Amino acid sequence: MSKLAYVILKFPEPILVSGEDSLEKLCDLIKKEDLQQILIVTDATIFELGLVDKILELLTDRGIEYSVYSGVVSNPTIENIKEGYQVYQENQCDGILAVGGGSSIDCAKVVGGRVATPNKTVLELKGNFKIKGQLPPFYAVPTTAGTGSEATIGAVITNSDTHEKFSVNSPKIAPRVAALAPELMTSLPPHITAYTGLDALTHAIEGYINVNGIRLTDESAIKSVRMILENLEKAYSNGTDLKVRENMSLAAFYAGMVLTRATPGYVHAIAHSLGGRYNLPHGLAVAVILPYVLEEFGESIHDSISQLAVECGLASKQEPKNLLYRRFIQRIKRLNDHLNIPNKITAIQEQDIEDIAIDAIHEANPTYCVPKLLDKADIVKIIHRLI
Repeated sequence: MSKLAYVILKFPEPILVSGEDSLEKLCDLIKKEDLQQILIVTDATIFELGLVDKILELLTDRGIEYSVYSGVVSNPTIENIKEGYQVYQENQCDGILAVGGGSSIDCAKVVGGRVATPNKTVLELKGNFKIKGQLPPFYAVPTTAGTGSEATIGAVITNSDTHEKFSVNSPKIAPRVAALAPELMTSLPPHITAYTGLDALTHAIEGYINVNGIRLTDESAIKSVRMILENLEKAYSNGTDLKVRENMSLAAFYAGMVLTRATPGYVHAIAHSLGGRYNLPHGLAVAVILPYVLEEFGESIHDSISQLAVECGLASKQEPKNLLYRRFIQRIKRLNDHLNIPNKITAIQEQDIEDIAIDAIHEANPTYCVPKLLDKADIVKIIHRLI
């Protein structure tokens, strides 16, 4: 999609509810919609940990009934969508609330897409702008600070039969309201904090270096990268710091806004291909891949990365751009190291490399607005560096 199209198209921006009492404010907004039965979409771990309990109590206090679907897996599947849709239909729900990470939010988005377009299967919603009807009121409470799905118009679903990951993209599946509740994130294990935070960082960096950026996305990307560099290691070492968690939540939200408008790039394309084959955590995959793709782009991103380095306080603008470019990449590598992120992906099998590269190219070219087009040989070279 062209830069002009992204400027002209109206992308929905969720109402952002953050700070103290954000969950109470969210439930008050739901009450105003006069909903009778809301579907809660989450995963078993979050439900068993009791992270949904306060929300359920607040809904009950306001006379709002609910049904819970807690079967979402880490890479949500077509089967998850079918199951969630069945719960919605059987209980005559009239709204959807996702509570969880990107998997739960993405699942809820496509369940809503099925409600809005009941004559299409999940696979028939694959791609862009296939959802024709209006979604029921849809709300999101992220329990991780990373995917930014609470701010995007896309969802990533896995076909369990083919191990393919595919996107469903439509402005209609953006949440109406996103509520950031950092108290729900304090129990996140350090490695999940790292994976999700680095996913958000990748969203912001890829969006910033892509040629589709506009002033809005550039400003959001800079804000997101700066906040992540300042807060992620703190969240990793002390997950109970609510202010740090709130900063990471906001950074992920800003990065999600960037992702929607400026598109991802080859980091995500390669990660999706690897994730579908080897069931790798998405945040781990993008974190490992990011420095290699930035290095492959080389001179084509010297201007953008050097500017980002200056904006993030890593250097002064008087220094040579190639030096700033290398310094920024070294900062990312140091961050990965401090967060115990490996620099290789050992699951990759030599015999799969060609197919991984082909899948990545098919996803990225020509849809993603990357700063430099890479071909199959370039992607193969990156993958070889990963093993």
